[in-house]
Amino acid sequence: MELRNIGESRNIVEKVKKDSIAAEVGVEEGDILISINGTKVKDIIDYKYLITDEYIEMTIEKKNGEIWDLEIEKEYDEDMGLIFTNSLIDKAKTCKNKCLFCFIDQLPKGMRETLYFKDDDSRLSFLQGNFITLTNMDEYEINRIIKYRISPVNISVHTTDSDLRIKMLRNKNAGKLYDILKRFNAADIEMNCQIVLVPGVNDGQHLEKTLSDLSELYPNVGSVAVVPIGVTKFREGLFKATTYDYKLSKELLDSIHEKQKLFLEKLESRFIFAADEFYVLAKKEIPSYEEYEGFPQYENGIGMVRTFKYEIENALSTISKNAKLEKDYIIATGTLAYDFMVEISELIMSRIEGLNLRVMPIVNNVFGETITVSGLVTGKDLLNKLKQMEIRDGVIIPRAMLKNDEEDIFLDDVTIKQLQKILDNKVMISDVDGKFFVD
Repeated sequence: MELRNIGESRNIVEKVKKDSIAAEVGVEEGDILISINGTKVKDIIDYKYLITDEYIEMTIEKKNGEIWDLEIEKEYDEDMGLIFTNSLIDKAKTCKNKCLFCFIDQLPKGMRETLYFKDDDSRLSFLQGNFITLTNMDEYEINRIIKYRISPVNISVHTTDSDLRIKMLRNKNAGKLYDILKRFNAADIEMNCQIVLVPGVNDGQHLEKTLSDLSELYPNVGSVAVVPIGVTKFREGLFKATTYDYKLSKELLDSIHEKQKLFLEKLESRFIFAADEFYVLAKKEIPSYEEYEGFPQYENGIGMVRTFKYEIENALSTISKNAKLEKDYIIATGTLAYDFMVEISELIMSRIEGLNLRVMPIVNNVFGETITVSGLVTGKDLLNKLKQMEIRDGVIIPRAMLKNDEEDIFLDDVTIKQLQKILDNKVMISDVDGKFFVD
């Protein structure tokens, strides 16, 4: 989800949900929320906390300038039904780090402006699942998370070694991380942690120390995701980073699997989960569905391949053995998922007579060939490849290629409509959901 109106800080109501409490008491689009129970609403966290009570007094300013004082009785924790023009009701906090692995620093010029915005805001961690570094937080914000019991908080850890973390994030406040984590743990705040691994920097013994430290905070630190550094061709003047290949990925997974065994004995949880990308690079079989323990880091790309295949198999089991479909589709994907999508396509074709699926890997020329995930394929690269192909009944692309769930537009502002017009054929969007894909 992208930030909307990140510079707007007034509490302007954009929408009032139908049949909601706010609608019943006369709140309308364009009204401004002034206070709740006499307390000025600083941001969305204050708002959500202040509306939990069964009785509240809300003051709003109408579009004509009138001030209304509303007395409201409701169920405890019942939502008011208000959506604001700014999802935070405040300006989003920008990242003050200069991480040596930062992906935004290696974006090409000329992309959409919002792609260059670096957020590091604890409220977005709570609301949208974003990972934050905690370097942006002062005592007030730390205490507020504890007071309001905001959970879960998604935290970009990278390392618990204070000196190394300061070096990696290039921020003198980065070394305070573990002390904050221990305070959250004492307050029973749930946390999910992420480690972006940079070969030769925070792997090896550093990774072992980080995992040991974080495991001491289990179960409040419920899981740790390990993901590889992403490297584009636009790294001039930046840290000389090495990328993960077959050998490094295999060594890492061997180590992680050993650690999972130890954690399973000690914590009754595998605790650490590796990104799908490592398994693909190492040509290792993806873990079983059960080994992901409910997929706590699914939104971080951990276990998506396994989930998708599981859903595909379940969906195919409901299809008649005599199913027929005389169609020919191209499936576009990033180069990383090519072999997997070929396997999936063959599985589907084996159950549906007459269906032909041609998987097309899209090389990323915009960001560089080292970027292999589908989510960073641009409309330009997709179009250049598809123009060379014979397209019969249409093209299927994953929704991950698009800006967000609401707009049919790629990272480089090419739209689905433009793509269809140039190709003179259908472009169908599939969620990363096996049943949806088969349907």
